[in-house]
Amino acid sequence: MSLNHIRPWRNIYRRKSRQIMVGNVPVGGDAPIAVQTMTNTLTTDIKGTIAQVQAAADAGADIVRISVPDEASSSALRQIVPEVSVPIVADIHFHYKRGIEAAEAGAACLRINPGNIGDEKRVKEVIKAARDHNCSIRIGVNAGSLEKHLLDKYGEPCPDAMVESGLDHIKILQDNDFHEFKISCKASDVFMAAAAYQQLADATDAPIHLGITEAGGLISGTVKSAIGMGNLLWMGIGDTIRVSLSADPVEEVKMGFEILKSLGLRHRGVNIISCPSCARQGFDVIKTVEALEKRLEHIKTPMSLSIIGCVVNGPGEALMTDVGFTGGGAGSGMVYLAGKQSHKQSNADMIEHIVEQVEKKAAEIEAAGDVAAAE
Repeated sequence: MSLNHIRPWRNIYRRKSRQIMVGNVPVGGDAPIAVQTMTNTLTTDIKGTIAQVQAAADAGADIVRISVPDEASSSALRQIVPEVSVPIVADIHFHYKRGIEAAEAGAACLRINPGNIGDEKRVKEVIKAARDHNCSIRIGVNAGSLEKHLLDKYGEPCPDAMVESGLDHIKILQDNDFHEFKISCKASDVFMAAAAYQQLADATDAPIHLGITEAGGLISGTVKSAIGMGNLLWMGIGDTIRVSLSADPVEEVKMGFEILKSLGLRHRGVNIISCPSCARQGFDVIKTVEALEKRLEHIKTPMSLSIIGCVVNGPGEALMTDVGFTGGGAGSGMVYLAGKQSHKQSNADMIEHIVEQVEKKAAEIEAAGDVAAAE
């Protein structure tokens, strides 16, 4: 349930971008912000790559990128695409033939910088292949791989250089009457990336893919991504996101949804509101939340659950969640349903009972047909 109509300070007004299609996923316009990730298997490991794509899709990924560095990978892509349930972006660097092969293999999008793949004839061939196979393009500017003439001009990677690079690549596509593209301008430096994205958002109406590149491991990378992308998303910038982590791609998807959920931009699965615990807690909050996070991973229905250790904030938080549990005393706590006190429950059996209540509420929401609207 959205309270934005009575709480205007919670509204995020998204930048107006034109909409393109990445396979069957709309990107830009008023479409939901898409969550992406990238496989880290060898593309030639067809079985392993399919399994990783499907695991990401099961976690909620809307789009998955796969690297296509050589002809063998292009060949493997032909076998991978028909076996997965989400659109595939083919990651192409420098070699124009890989772009043509990927489009022919069924990729829904090519991640390619048209200015880096050779002369005008080669660019036209890639664009033709993309057009002939209903394949969109993502221009992917990266602070770590800017063109030499821009580094000479600006002296070092900087937002101005990144945006100029992006606009140069956009011009090539537009000069060839190709408009089914989105663009990113990533950097590992949060300030540089944020400044570049803000400039880019003012300079083009193309859909924007957000990312803080090479962000780091699961914890540090998530923090950097949440700060960098979170501020941009709060400003209304961003049509797709990827949390780039040195971790399992499934973790990237989970963290992407957590960022969007925290801003009310996407809702998927159980949003657990829990206290950090203290001496007042009536049960072990930390272990309970850890157990519930694992036990409730299978729930895709958007809903909220509050787990609060004591009665200081517990009843107030429970008023605003679908299911709540507030610690009390004498080995039991209070269960709240739809914001109202329902019944007491022993701490000994609380996890099983909460899982049961969440599953029941999820089934009710699905039966009422509210899932699509919430998403």
